[in-house]
Amino acid sequence: MDFPKTGSVIQIQSYKHNGFIHRVWEETVVLKGTSKVVIGGNDRILVKEADGRQWRTREPAICYFDANHWFNTIGMIRSDGIYYYCNLGSPFTWDEEALKYIDYDLDIKVYPDMTYKLLDEDEYEVHRKQMKYPEQIDHILERNVEELISWIHQRKGPFAPQFVEMWYERFLQYRL
Repeated sequence: MDFPKTGSVIQIQSYKHNGFIHRVWEETVVLKGTSKVVIGGNDRILVKEADGRQWRTREPAICYFDANHWFNTIGMIRSDGIYYYCNLGSPFTWDEEALKYIDYDLDIKVYPDMTYKLLDEDEYEVHRKQMKYPEQIDHILERNVEELISWIHQRKGPFAPQFVEMWYERFLQYRL
């Protein structure tokens, strides 16, 4: 299977457990694309919601997707520091159309000082019942929330010092 080529522009699609589309990010530049990791950059891109609403992101961002973990991260570059929005979801797949994953509602917001907050637990409970998430999903997500928090504390992966800045510099090379 081919993976997105460095410098190519891809779409990112998130789905819900029931198979319905949740959200589409229109244009992300691939900065690294392998079977294990996709790192992308974008800035003020169009996002389409399942209900038809559209909006633009407000700042440059570096996205990190890992094939072995049930989470992905978006490092948003703001004037007062880097904020992270972490989605708990299935590992990514790539099918020539888009990078895809299933969004499981839970999110972690990380602030520039590396403090964090778990979000949307109520939404997770509602969807867990509505879409009949298997018990195995609960266990997987529980483990991955713990692992994600461990990465934040250890400043590992996309939380490592200079990770977002380094990949943003690379992203700027493709915007010229």
